[in-house]
Amino acid sequence: MPTLYETLRADIVTAMKARDAATTMALRTADAGIKRAAMDANKEIDDALAIATLRKAVKNLTDAKADFERGGRADLVAANEAEIRTLEKYLPKGLDLARVEALIAEAIQETGAQSKKDMGRVIGALKKRPEAGLIDFGVASKLVQAKLP
Repeated sequence: MPTLYETLRADIVTAMKARDAATTMALRTADAGIKRAAMDANKEIDDALAIATLRKAVKNLTDAKADFERGGRADLVAANEAEIRTLEKYLPKGLDLARVEALIAEAIQETGAQSKKDMGRVIGALKKRPEAGLIDFGVASKLVQAKLP
């Protein structure tokens, strides 16, 4: 079974052959980001590195889309949405909200967190869990804040 990165590279070739400029550009940009992240970390490209890099790219695109919406740039909003959809195909599906809430409750109990000052310990405990790669920590952070007085 090919790795995520191998799949992405094969899809670049497919998009180029189909003359799909938008998909080709999005995938080439992601490929370059993954290679850069591997060089910066001085390690081989694996699925964890590829997923982390793609998540960061999607987050940056989402932030940029919000800025474009505030600026009234519908053309750039549409382009960002298309690029986000393209990259999200390579990301694993996240955990459902009920599972994230259960993991947060476990982390709060395990760390003995009492207030929002302990939020860092709770997030740290979540990041050590095997399911950490599937957790959206932006959502998790808001849920932890809501649970801690």
